[in-house]
Amino acid sequence: MLTYLDHHATTPCDPRVIAAMDPWWRRQFANPSSRLYRPALEAAAAVEIARERLASSLGVEPPSVIFTSGATEANNLAIKGVAEAAWERGERRRGLVTLVTEHRAVLDPLAWLARHGHELTLLPVHPDGLVDPQRLEEAIGPDTLLVSVMAANNEIGVLQDLALIARLCRERGALFHCDAAQALGHIPLDMGALGIDLLSLSAHKLHGPKGCGALVVAPGVRLSPQQHGGGQERGLRAGTLAVPLLVGLGVAVELALADRDERAQRLLGLRERLRLGLEGLGGVRCNGDLIRRLPHNLNVTLAAVEGGRLHRLLRRRLAVSSGSACSQGSPSHVLAAIGCTPAEAAASIRFGLGRDTTAAQIEQAISVVAAAVAELRRSV
Repeated sequence: MLTYLDHHATTPCDPRVIAAMDPWWRRQFANPSSRLYRPALEAAAAVEIARERLASSLGVEPPSVIFTSGATEANNLAIKGVAEAAWERGERRRGLVTLVTEHRAVLDPLAWLARHGHELTLLPVHPDGLVDPQRLEEAIGPDTLLVSVMAANNEIGVLQDLALIARLCRERGALFHCDAAQALGHIPLDMGALGIDLLSLSAHKLHGPKGCGALVVAPGVRLSPQQHGGGQERGLRAGTLAVPLLVGLGVAVELALADRDERAQRLLGLRERLRLGLEGLGGVRCNGDLIRRLPHNLNVTLAAVEGGRLHRLLRRRLAVSSGSACSQGSPSHVLAAIGCTPAEAAASIRFGLGRDTTAAQIEQAISVVAAAVAELRRSV
């Protein structure tokens, strides 16, 4: 039986979320934008309940929430939307700042803007995956329009100091965008208290459905829409809203908040059991800071094994990865940024634990990796 330990790629939809979505697929299927008859009004009300649930979890008001198809769309709306709004009002700021370890859904729209007249600064990180605060401070100048730094890295799980970054941006008049796809529902995240201007998220990273997410926008932040058509979502994101998915997102967020602390403690214990078991094999290095880290993340590099052969052996029994689900097999740019060679990156494993992960699965993972490593090292 295959043990699933790739919850950073996606999570199984919680049965309670599926049950909450079910009526909106079949019986209550009306378009929430119609508003001329009761079923449509009920659909619109369901959307607003989901918006309120998400807003409450982040310490913001419901109008701040703009629903999207996921974090990738939210990132594009935030990054390109801020830039285009600045163009339209004649803003002279053109600087963009981010980290080399960001997700491609942030790096690619920033690179697109760089090809269209913006100055992009890509900051390195320390070997532990964390940015140097002084270097970041120096990079945010009077011309900086936007700083984009993710809350929790999708590969090595490290947690950046969001409050510090927000303060540096605020002091210099720059906006702060944060991709929180891997953070929401897993760690405390109060957008209002932290001072984040734009925050992206996705439902399927916290046992919700694929295909929906949101961009949360602080009051006063101006955006230019990236798709046009129907005027939905305050005119910032045209298109018929996916009511079942949004209902699922709202329920998934509430469930995640309800068991977040207990789940974090349990998964941290399982992660540490996994780490110690793997380190017992010898030649195992953990990637990323082990303290400022998601409790359900572990990323290790195995010495004296060939990465391709390693993962071919593992996939018979374990669902794990060597990097982001969006990397399409390319060497991890995150691991390269913290000093791994291409061969080391290929011989790395990202483990992502989830709500349904058990101690028995952790023991199986240790056993499967141990058997694969023993076989590969015998053949060296």
